[in-house]
Amino acid sequence: MGMKFKQILDSGKFVVTAEIAPPKGTDLEQMYHHIELLKDKVDALNVTDHQSSVMRFPSLGGCLAIKERGGEPILQMTCRDRNQIALQSDLLLAYSRGIENVLCLTGDAMTVGDHKQARGIFELDSVQLLRAIDRLEESKDLGGNDLGGAVTYCKGAIVTPEADPWEPQYIKFEKKVDAGAEFFQTQAIYDLDNFARFMDYARQFPVKILAGIVLLTSARMARYMTENVPGIFVPGDLIDELGSAPKGRALQTGIEIAGRMIETLKKEAVCDGVHIMAINREEVVPDILAAAGF
Repeated sequence: MGMKFKQILDSGKFVVTAEIAPPKGTDLEQMYHHIELLKDKVDALNVTDHQSSVMRFPSLGGCLAIKERGGEPILQMTCRDRNQIALQSDLLLAYSRGIENVLCLTGDAMTVGDHKQARGIFELDSVQLLRAIDRLEESKDLGGNDLGGAVTYCKGAIVTPEADPWEPQYIKFEKKVDAGAEFFQTQAIYDLDNFARFMDYARQFPVKILAGIVLLTSARMARYMTENVPGIFVPGDLIDELGSAPKGRALQTGIEIAGRMIETLKKEAVCDGVHIMAINREEVVPDILAAAGF
Protein backbone atom coordinates (compact mmCIF):
# COMPACT_ATOMS: atom_id res chain seq x y z
CA MET A 1 0.00 0.00 0.00
CA GLY A 2 1.65 3.19 -1.18
CA MET A 3 -0.47 5.98 0.32
CA LYS A 4 -0.73 6.80 3.99
CA PHE A 5 -4.19 6.57 5.52
CA LYS A 6 -4.40 10.34 6.02
CA GLN A 7 -3.56 10.88 2.35
CA ILE A 8 -6.31 8.45 1.37
CA LEU A 9 -8.81 10.25 3.60
CA ASP A 10 -7.87 13.58 2.05
CA SER A 11 -7.96 12.23 -1.52
CA GLY A 12 -11.76 12.08 -1.74
CA LYS A 13 -11.68 8.32 -2.36
CA PHE A 14 -14.45 6.18 -0.82
CA VAL A 15 -12.41 4.72 2.04
CA VAL A 16 -12.67 1.12 3.25
CA THR A 17 -11.23 -0.03 6.55
CA ALA A 18 -11.70 -3.36 8.30
CA GLU A 19 -11.15 -4.73 11.76
CA ILE A 20 -8.99 -7.62 12.94
CA ALA A 21 -9.51 -9.29 16.30
CA PRO A 22 -6.19 -10.43 17.79
CA PRO A 23 -6.01 -13.86 19.43
CA LYS A 24 -6.32 -14.73 23.08
CA GLY A 25 -2.82 -16.16 23.40
CA THR A 26 0.40 -16.28 21.42
CA ASP A 27 -0.72 -18.38 18.45
CA LEU A 28 -0.70 -15.61 15.86
CA GLU A 29 -1.05 -17.65 12.69
CA GLN A 30 -4.73 -16.85 12.10
CA MET A 31 -4.11 -13.14 12.69
CA TYR A 32 -1.21 -13.23 10.24
CA HIS A 33 -3.48 -15.00 7.72
CA HIS A 34 -6.16 -12.33 8.07
CA ILE A 35 -3.57 -9.57 7.63
CA GLU A 36 -2.26 -11.13 4.43
CA LEU A 37 -5.81 -11.67 3.18
CA LEU A 38 -6.96 -8.10 3.75
CA LYS A 39 -3.97 -5.74 3.68
CA ASP A 40 -4.23 -5.14 -0.08
CA LYS A 41 -8.04 -5.17 -0.21
CA VAL A 42 -8.73 -2.33 2.25
CA ASP A 43 -7.15 1.05 2.90
CA ALA A 44 -6.28 0.36 6.54
CA LEU A 45 -6.74 -2.30 9.20
CA ASN A 46 -7.80 -1.68 12.81
CA VAL A 47 -6.67 -4.07 15.52
CA THR A 48 -9.05 -4.15 18.48
CA ASP A 49 -7.77 -3.25 21.95
CA HIS A 50 -9.15 -5.80 24.44
CA GLN A 51 -12.61 -5.40 22.91
CA SER A 52 -15.51 -5.88 25.35
CA SER A 53 -12.91 -5.89 28.15
CA VAL A 54 -11.69 -9.35 27.13
CA MET A 55 -7.92 -9.77 27.54
CA ARG A 56 -6.22 -10.55 24.22
CA PHE A 57 -2.97 -10.02 22.34
CA PRO A 58 -2.50 -6.24 22.24
CA SER A 59 -3.56 -3.88 19.50
CA LEU A 60 -0.02 -2.51 19.34
CA GLY A 61 1.37 -5.98 18.66
CA GLY A 62 -1.17 -6.56 15.90
CA CYS A 63 -0.43 -3.18 14.34
CA LEU A 64 3.28 -3.95 14.30
CA ALA A 65 2.49 -7.21 12.49
CA ILE A 66 0.42 -5.31 9.90
CA LYS A 67 3.24 -2.81 9.39
CA GLU A 68 5.81 -5.59 9.01
CA ARG A 69 3.63 -7.17 6.29
CA GLY A 70 3.21 -4.00 4.28
CA GLY A 71 -0.25 -2.96 5.46
CA GLU A 72 -1.53 0.29 6.93
CA PRO A 73 -2.49 -0.14 10.61
CA ILE A 74 -4.87 1.83 12.81
CA LEU A 75 -3.94 1.48 16.47
CA GLN A 76 -6.92 1.24 18.79
CA MET A 77 -6.24 2.67 22.23
CA THR A 78 -8.64 2.49 25.15
CA CYS A 79 -8.31 4.56 28.30
CA ARG A 80 -9.68 1.75 30.46
CA ASP A 81 -6.42 -0.18 30.88
CA ARG A 82 -3.69 2.48 31.17
CA ASN A 83 -3.00 5.65 33.08
CA GLN A 84 -1.81 8.75 31.26
CA ILE A 85 1.86 7.81 31.55
CA ALA A 86 1.32 4.42 29.90
CA LEU A 87 -0.95 5.86 27.21
CA GLN A 88 1.64 8.44 26.21
CA SER A 89 4.47 5.91 26.33
CA ASP A 90 2.62 3.46 24.07
CA LEU A 91 1.88 6.28 21.62
CA LEU A 92 5.58 7.15 21.47
CA LEU A 93 6.52 3.51 20.90
CA ALA A 94 3.90 3.03 18.19
CA TYR A 95 4.95 6.16 16.33
CA SER A 96 8.64 5.22 16.54
CA ARG A 97 7.75 1.97 14.75
CA GLY A 98 5.90 3.68 11.90
CA ILE A 99 2.32 3.47 13.18
CA GLU A 100 0.74 6.83 12.38
CA ASN A 101 -3.02 6.27 12.83
CA VAL A 102 -4.86 5.94 16.13
CA LEU A 103 -8.49 5.44 17.13
CA CYS A 104 -9.14 6.89 20.59
CA LEU A 105 -11.63 5.02 22.77
CA THR A 106 -12.75 5.37 26.37
CA GLY A 107 -13.32 1.60 26.64
CA ASP A 108 -15.99 -0.80 27.83
CA ALA A 109 -16.65 -1.40 31.51
CA MET A 110 -14.78 -4.26 33.18
CA THR A 111 -18.07 -5.89 34.17
CA VAL A 112 -18.75 -7.03 30.58
CA GLY A 113 -15.39 -8.76 30.15
CA ASP A 114 -13.56 -11.86 31.35
CA HIS A 115 -11.56 -10.24 34.16
CA LYS A 116 -14.32 -8.89 36.35
CA GLN A 117 -11.91 -8.60 39.26
CA ALA A 118 -9.74 -6.13 37.35
CA ARG A 119 -9.98 -2.41 37.97
CA GLY A 120 -10.56 0.02 35.15
CA ILE A 121 -8.26 3.05 35.07
CA PHE A 122 -10.25 5.62 33.05
CA GLU A 123 -7.85 8.38 34.10
CA LEU A 124 -8.52 9.92 30.70
CA ASP A 125 -11.47 9.54 28.36
CA SER A 126 -11.40 9.52 24.57
CA VAL A 127 -11.66 13.33 24.32
CA GLN A 128 -8.81 13.83 26.77
CA LEU A 129 -6.73 11.23 24.92
CA LEU A 130 -7.20 13.14 21.67
CA ARG A 131 -6.00 16.28 23.45
CA ALA A 132 -3.05 14.39 24.93
CA ILE A 133 -1.97 13.41 21.41
CA ASP A 134 -2.16 17.06 20.40
CA ARG A 135 0.26 17.81 23.24
CA LEU A 136 2.64 15.08 22.07
CA GLU A 137 2.49 16.59 18.58
CA GLU A 138 3.63 19.88 20.14
CA SER A 139 6.66 18.07 21.67
CA LYS A 140 5.18 18.27 25.17
CA ASP A 141 3.88 15.55 27.50
CA LEU A 142 0.91 15.95 29.84
CA GLY A 143 3.28 16.89 32.64
CA GLY A 144 4.44 19.90 30.65
CA ASN A 145 7.84 18.39 29.93
CA ASP A 146 9.67 18.76 26.62
CA LEU A 147 9.95 15.72 24.35
CA GLY A 148 13.07 14.80 22.42
CA GLY A 149 11.05 14.22 19.25
CA ALA A 150 7.34 14.68 18.61
CA VAL A 151 4.66 12.52 16.98
CA THR A 152 2.29 13.18 14.08
CA TYR A 153 -0.84 11.05 14.20
CA CYS A 154 -3.96 10.81 12.07
CA LYS A 155 -6.46 10.80 14.93
CA GLY A 156 -9.84 9.10 14.97
CA ALA A 157 -12.75 8.45 17.30
CA ILE A 158 -16.12 6.73 17.29
CA VAL A 159 -19.69 8.00 17.15
CA THR A 160 -23.03 6.22 17.56
CA PRO A 161 -25.54 7.56 14.98
CA GLU A 162 -28.34 5.31 16.30
CA ALA A 163 -28.05 6.57 19.90
CA ASP A 164 -31.35 7.33 21.61
CA PRO A 165 -31.53 10.01 22.85
CA TRP A 166 -29.25 11.55 20.26
CA GLU A 167 -28.46 14.82 22.06
CA PRO A 168 -25.60 13.44 24.22
CA GLN A 169 -23.98 12.09 21.04
CA TYR A 170 -24.06 15.59 19.52
CA ILE A 171 -22.15 16.86 22.53
CA LYS A 172 -19.61 14.01 22.49
CA PHE A 173 -19.14 14.21 18.73
CA GLU A 174 -18.47 17.95 18.77
CA LYS A 175 -16.08 17.63 21.73
CA LYS A 176 -14.09 15.00 19.81
CA VAL A 177 -13.96 17.23 16.73
CA ASP A 178 -12.78 20.15 18.86
CA ALA A 179 -10.14 17.88 20.43
CA GLY A 180 -8.63 17.11 17.03
CA ALA A 181 -10.41 14.03 15.65
CA GLU A 182 -9.93 13.86 11.89
CA PHE A 183 -12.01 10.77 11.15
CA PHE A 184 -14.83 8.84 12.79
CA GLN A 185 -15.64 5.16 12.50
CA THR A 186 -19.26 4.78 13.57
CA GLN A 187 -20.87 2.07 15.62
CA ALA A 188 -22.95 -0.34 13.53
CA ILE A 189 -25.59 1.28 11.33
CA TYR A 190 -28.44 -0.52 9.55
CA ASP A 191 -31.12 2.17 9.07
CA LEU A 192 -29.70 4.07 6.11
CA ASP A 193 -32.36 6.78 6.20
CA ASN A 194 -31.54 7.55 9.82
CA PHE A 195 -27.83 7.49 9.03
CA ALA A 196 -28.37 9.95 6.17
CA ARG A 197 -29.98 12.33 8.68
CA PHE A 198 -26.93 12.00 10.91
CA MET A 199 -24.71 12.77 7.93
CA ASP A 200 -26.69 15.95 7.22
CA TYR A 201 -25.59 17.09 10.68
CA ALA A 202 -22.02 15.73 10.49
CA ARG A 203 -21.26 17.40 7.14
CA GLN A 204 -20.91 20.77 8.82
CA PHE A 205 -17.66 19.57 10.44
CA PRO A 206 -14.28 19.08 8.68
CA VAL A 207 -14.02 15.36 9.46
CA LYS A 208 -14.38 12.12 7.50
CA ILE A 209 -17.13 9.68 8.48
CA LEU A 210 -16.76 5.93 7.90
CA ALA A 211 -20.01 4.04 8.43
CA GLY A 212 -19.66 1.01 10.68
CA ILE A 213 -20.87 -2.19 9.00
CA VAL A 214 -21.17 -5.16 11.37
CA LEU A 215 -21.76 -8.47 9.59
CA LEU A 216 -25.08 -10.06 10.59
CA THR A 217 -24.84 -13.85 10.65
CA SER A 218 -28.38 -14.77 11.74
CA ALA A 219 -31.78 -13.35 12.60
CA ARG A 220 -31.09 -14.29 16.21
CA MET A 221 -27.94 -12.16 16.24
CA ALA A 222 -29.82 -9.24 14.70
CA ARG A 223 -32.59 -9.44 17.29
CA TYR A 224 -30.09 -9.76 20.14
CA MET A 225 -28.17 -6.67 19.01
CA THR A 226 -31.35 -4.63 18.71
CA GLU A 227 -32.60 -5.68 22.13
CA ASN A 228 -29.34 -5.66 24.09
CA VAL A 229 -26.70 -3.43 22.50
CA PRO A 230 -27.25 0.29 23.13
CA GLY A 231 -27.12 2.38 19.99
CA ILE A 232 -27.79 -0.46 17.54
CA PHE A 233 -31.10 -0.96 15.74
CA VAL A 234 -31.60 -3.58 13.03
CA PRO A 235 -34.79 -2.85 11.04
CA GLY A 236 -37.42 -5.57 10.97
CA ASP A 237 -37.14 -6.13 7.22
CA LEU A 238 -33.47 -7.11 7.59
CA ILE A 239 -34.29 -9.46 10.46
CA ASP A 240 -37.02 -11.03 8.33
CA GLU A 241 -34.62 -11.38 5.39
CA LEU A 242 -32.12 -13.22 7.58
CA GLY A 243 -34.86 -15.33 9.16
CA SER A 244 -36.22 -16.45 5.79
CA ALA A 245 -32.82 -17.49 4.45
CA PRO A 246 -32.65 -21.20 3.50
CA LYS A 247 -30.96 -23.47 6.00
CA GLY A 248 -27.22 -22.88 6.00
CA ARG A 249 -27.54 -19.64 4.01
CA ALA A 250 -27.93 -17.07 6.81
CA LEU A 251 -24.25 -16.08 6.70
CA GLN A 252 -24.39 -15.61 2.94
CA THR A 253 -27.50 -13.49 3.36
CA GLY A 254 -25.67 -11.37 5.93
CA ILE A 255 -22.79 -10.92 3.48
CA GLU A 256 -25.25 -9.82 0.79
CA ILE A 257 -26.93 -7.34 3.18
CA ALA A 258 -23.58 -5.82 4.15
CA GLY A 259 -22.48 -5.60 0.51
CA ARG A 260 -25.77 -4.01 -0.50
CA MET A 261 -25.47 -1.39 2.22
CA ILE A 262 -21.89 -0.52 1.26
CA GLU A 263 -22.85 -0.28 -2.42
CA THR A 264 -25.69 2.12 -1.56
CA LEU A 265 -23.55 4.29 0.72
CA LYS A 266 -20.92 4.64 -2.00
CA LYS A 267 -23.29 5.10 -4.94
CA GLU A 268 -25.32 7.78 -3.16
CA ALA A 269 -22.21 9.42 -1.63
CA VAL A 270 -23.83 9.30 1.81
CA CYS A 271 -20.52 9.24 3.72
CA ASP A 272 -16.78 9.09 3.16
CA GLY A 273 -16.35 5.34 3.46
CA VAL A 274 -17.08 2.28 5.57
CA HIS A 275 -15.51 0.36 8.42
CA ILE A 276 -16.24 -3.37 8.16
CA MET A 277 -16.48 -5.37 11.38
CA ALA A 278 -16.88 -9.06 10.62
CA ILE A 279 -16.32 -10.11 14.26
CA ASN A 280 -14.11 -13.20 14.08
CA ARG A 281 -15.14 -13.88 10.47
CA GLU A 282 -12.46 -11.75 8.84
CA GLU A 283 -12.10 -14.33 6.07
CA VAL A 284 -15.44 -13.24 4.54
CA VAL A 285 -14.53 -9.54 4.24
CA PRO A 286 -13.41 -10.08 0.60
CA ASP A 287 -16.85 -11.63 -0.08
CA ILE A 288 -18.53 -8.56 1.43
CA LEU A 289 -16.44 -6.30 -0.79
CA ALA A 290 -17.28 -8.41 -3.84
CA ALA A 291 -20.98 -8.18 -2.98
CA ALA A 292 -20.54 -4.40 -2.79
CA GLY A 293 -19.05 -4.29 -6.27
CA PHE A 294 -15.41 -3.74 -5.31
